[in-house]
Amino acid sequence: MSVSQPPARAQRARHSLKAERFTESVIREMTRLALAHNAINLAQGFPNFPAPAEIKRAAKEAIDRDVNQYAITWGAKSLRDAIVARVARTQGLTIDPEREITVCCGATEAMMSAMMAIINPGDEVVIFEPFYENYGPDAILSGATPRFVKLRPPDWTFDPAELAAAFSPATKAIILNTPNNPTGKVFTREELEAIRDLAVRYDAFVITDEIYESILYDGARHISPATLDGMRERTIVVNGLSKTYSVTGWRVGWCIAPPETTAAIRKVHDFLTVGAAAPMQEAGAVALGFPESYYEQLAAGYLARRNRLLGILENAGFHCFRPRGTYYIMTDISAFGFPDDVAFARHLVEKIGVAAVPGSSFYSNPADGRTHLRFAFCKTDETLEAAADRLSRLHRA
Repeated sequence: MSVSQPPARAQRARHSLKAERFTESVIREMTRLALAHNAINLAQGFPNFPAPAEIKRAAKEAIDRDVNQYAITWGAKSLRDAIVARVARTQGLTIDPEREITVCCGATEAMMSAMMAIINPGDEVVIFEPFYENYGPDAILSGATPRFVKLRPPDWTFDPAELAAAFSPATKAIILNTPNNPTGKVFTREELEAIRDLAVRYDAFVITDEIYESILYDGARHISPATLDGMRERTIVVNGLSKTYSVTGWRVGWCIAPPETTAAIRKVHDFLTVGAAAPMQEAGAVALGFPESYYEQLAAGYLARRNRLLGILENAGFHCFRPRGTYYIMTDISAFGFPDDVAFARHLVEKIGVAAVPGSSFYSNPADGRTHLRFAFCKTDETLEAAADRLSRLHRA
């Protein structure tokens, strides 16, 4: 069968111009390089130890009960009720499970659905940088123009005047990640109130990614912007199972938002993915009911890993920025004398056998991250010990 060719059109782009504006995930690229060079993967943030037995057992039992077909598009009733109970315990908020929750295929899809639900052409989105690498492409794919505001080391603070200057009548939302990937920063109440005041002044949403809310150190406290006066009706909370329960591959996340915004998010979500995996949602409902001792042990375990990797990196010559949350450490690599972060990251993975993420992937201008690398410590003691042995072969310039 012959197929005729469509008529030529002058200067028509073959692929989406949106897709031309960003690269593939650098984090996933570093994982592929780690596999190719048999390197220890301290780049991608997935735990390489087992998930809790209880959540795995709950997933198996759900499959055995034939929970294998579509759940309700916006989430199984059991999971939505469990989210409501957990948010009430941790943040003191009362959420309507029928009108204010959308369960998605991971926090990644939750963020994308939220942005597509509120963004119109010409809207702007404020993003703190360094940022989790998805946020820039999310803004582009949803049609927004990103406006970046610097978080500056060593404490990753922002200049209130710079933040205020990033807002305008075109601002539709600000994306907040607390605790923050990649820096480990936990935003303070005072910082959140400054953000709140601008959001109220410009009638903007705050989209807050709280996926690391249970992984905190040194007395840090997670505060959701949704709990601040005047913010309940303009906050979209993004969260999920991945980090707290060590199930990054299960892809169960959710959005919490006011009813009208939730209705828009649900429509976008429905046509993006239909729904998250039904048996995993049932397991998530069980996990969200774990006793507080689980979360205390989770944070204590990660604190020990954080301190261990801090010592390993400092002994190897890195300058480390001590995180107060998440399971990442940002480092300064100036002492090693490499031209930039990408060259050093490739040297690490190819010659030393340890993979990390180049800091430039977390900035709108790659030059701003040229002296940084991010390491993940959500790994077993054996993995961290092996990394210590390999990193001991590094030499400063």
